[in-house]
Amino acid sequence: MVKTIDLYKDYRVGNVLFPALCGITISIEDGGFTAIAGPSGSGKTTLLNIIGCLDLPTKGEVIIDGSNIKKLSSKEKADLRRMKIGFVFQTFNLIPVLTAYENVEMPLLLLDISPEERKNRIISILREVGLADYIHRKPNEMSGGQQQRVAISRALVKNPAMVLADEPTANLDSTTGKEILSLMRELNKKLKTTFIFSTHDQLVMDFADRIINLRDGKVVKDMTRGTG
Repeated sequence: MVKTIDLYKDYRVGNVLFPALCGITISIEDGGFTAIAGPSGSGKTTLLNIIGCLDLPTKGEVIIDGSNIKKLSSKEKADLRRMKIGFVFQTFNLIPVLTAYENVEMPLLLLDISPEERKNRIISILREVGLADYIHRKPNEMSGGQQQRVAISRALVKNPAMVLADEPTANLDSTTGKEILSLMRELNKKLKTTFIFSTHDQLVMDFADRIINLRDGKVVKDMTRGTG
């Protein structure tokens, strides 16, 4: 699903160059449940943003589902994000004036899908995440865990090949975080969707079947569950 080859990312602040990624080469399989882990400043969010075509590397290559990102135009990268990648953020990023139904509908409005198909998909995924009775509620009428379930529904409603989740448990208590991760794991197994997390939360790592540890922009450990 994802391959990075000798990936570098530098940020310049004034005359100072900050290396965020330093030669990352990894391959992530289809249908995986992978955590990119590390402390603040390790480069994990930068790597996730590059995989999600939200940022460009300074050097190196990213291949997503067979497409070399370097060779795609801006429109083609946008199409790739729109069609194949779902995003879940730590701050939920829901639109406050819209209901759960309307928030989940947003990505479908960019696709060539009939209103009837949109409705069926939205109701189906909200039911799947346990929010059948919250369809018409706005974010401020829901708990943090319920808002994150809406965000997960929004990411999955377009049937993406891959979901990228940036610190999805950061604003949740441990019990709710565990419920959210159990739900994501269940959907990962049922839908065969690839999940990639950036995290420093041990709870997320406990759920992952693979943990890629970063420090100072480099891979320092890559462990698949059960192999040590």
